[in-house]
Amino acid sequence: MFESFFMKLTADWRRVLKRAWSVRLMVFAALLSGAETALPFLGNSIEPGRLAGLSALATAGAFVARILAQKDMEDEK
Repeated sequence: MFESFFMKLTADWRRVLKRAWSVRLMVFAALLSGAETALPFLGNSIEPGRLAGLSALATAGAFVARILAQKDMEDEK
């Protein structure tokens, strides 16, 4: 009954984590967001908003990469 409601891992989830650009870009966006929170401790070396903007671009890129077919991620036959 709830089977269609909950998400399931794909059979090749390890390969997806290693090769998918969407995953790589989401990790990059998370690192930039973390750096944005550490910005007050870094001083004035980076202007405010720059890391947030880069994080937004990485997230948008991850969205695009998620819906596009990726050459390395084609189903193996």
